Amino acid sequence: MSGWRTEAEAMRVVRLTKVKEEARGMRSLHFADDLCSEGVPGQYVMIWNPAAEEVPMSLASIGEDGNVSVVVRPVGESTEALCGMSAGDKIGLRGPFGNGYAVQGSSPLLVAGGTGAASLRPLAEEMVAEGLKPTFILGARSKDQLLMKERLESLLGENLLTATDDGSHGYRGYASTYADQLMKEKKYDMIYTCGPEIMMAAVFQVAEERGIPMQASLDRYIKCAVGLCGSCGLGPYRVCKDGPVFNSEQLREVRDEFGKSRMDPSGRAVRVDH
Repeated sequence: MSGWRTEAEAMRVVRLTKVKEEARGMRSLHFADDLCSEGVPGQYVMIWNPAAEEVPMSLASIGEDGNVSVVVRPVGESTEALCGMSAGDKIGLRGPFGNGYAVQGSSPLLVAGGTGAASLRPLAEEMVAEGLKPTFILGARSKDQLLMKERLESLLGENLLTATDDGSHGYRGYASTYADQLMKEKKYDMIYTCGPEIMMAAVFQVAEERGIPMQASLDRYIKCAVGLCGSCGLGPYRVCKDGPVFNSEQLREVRDEFGKSRMDPSGRAVRVDH
């Protein structure tokens, strides 16, 4: 008898159909998988290259034809190995796991930093399909790191706004600071954010000051993806199982940790530095 409780938890092998450079230092890996095609915006998968360890990746596109993708940025041995792969190569795959974003309200603001745009793009597509017109802040360090900018422009038109740390495109400064400015100018009734945890914590602080509910997709050290090992612990929660999307009420419970500390691979508490 299989030890896996669900089909999604079992490792399966898929072949990459396409690998594309999306922005400087970021690549999308495309593959066909029926289970992932039934996933929802905000969920993640565990991707494995035999040369390294499994890593969690947000679903960046969810196609009705079974084709899906994730976005990889090389920040360690595992992600560097994935970035070196080509179409035709095989990867191990588990998932999708976790919860997703809940589409709520009529005037949403989406705030993405870096690869966080990968998680929020399917959400924006779902919103547009439902007749909503979300405002989307796409943040990056510089113009050449604005992830999926052209596709988001095609989807959202003038509702796509950009922010770069160096001012090379759009608003000069952090996406969180730009979000604060927009919230002063327009009334939003739900905020969604994904990106560096310090950025999300800053957005949360502003949202709380203005009484606007928020949903944030957190990126912690996820190892098992099924809530057993505890490496992704955040207060009373396991990010892999209870998240990765958390609402304002949950974020208030973990205010002492969110944006401040996390566990490293050894289980030691370390400072959140990005």
